[in-house]
Amino acid sequence: MIGSCTDYVFGLRDRAVLLLLARLGLRAGEVAELKFADIDWHNGSIRVCGKGRRQESLPLPHDVGNAILLYLKQGRPSLRVPEVFTSALAPFRALTRPAVTHIARSAMRRAGIKAPVSGAHVLRHSAATTMLRNGATLAGVGAVLRHRSPMTTAHYAKVDFGLLSEIAQPWPEVSSC
Repeated sequence: MIGSCTDYVFGLRDRAVLLLLARLGLRAGEVAELKFADIDWHNGSIRVCGKGRRQESLPLPHDVGNAILLYLKQGRPSLRVPEVFTSALAPFRALTRPAVTHIARSAMRRAGIKAPVSGAHVLRHSAATTMLRNGATLAGVGAVLRHRSPMTTAHYAKVDFGLLSEIAQPWPEVSSC
């Protein structure tokens, strides 16, 4: 999906938006509401206002920060609004939650990804699964996604049963399923 974004004005914005969704598991509304004041370039972090208006600080991965900077330098129209992401065509205005969802749906379509549900939330689930596959704990994933309950995180982090069956060892003295 991220590779489907080209270097045109829309593509620079869309790539940065998709990276925030995919790498940090942000919600569409959190991306749309991201303001310049929320990015701490010096410490490499962003402040996110999530559900319940809770403010949390998350690390800003290098590739995500670079994509945002490239968009700001080469793609963002000159518009005096505090939000980072704006529409690419006039009338220029800050992106909305539905616009972020549309960006994700369009990228899925360009990439040929067919899923029963499409949109920004799919990337939140993918982020959780990717973190687990890369060795993060369920608690660590829950911290990044800002979940209050481990059960919510378990729901997001779909387990790859095909992969588990490849590495699972048979129980002694029991025939395999």
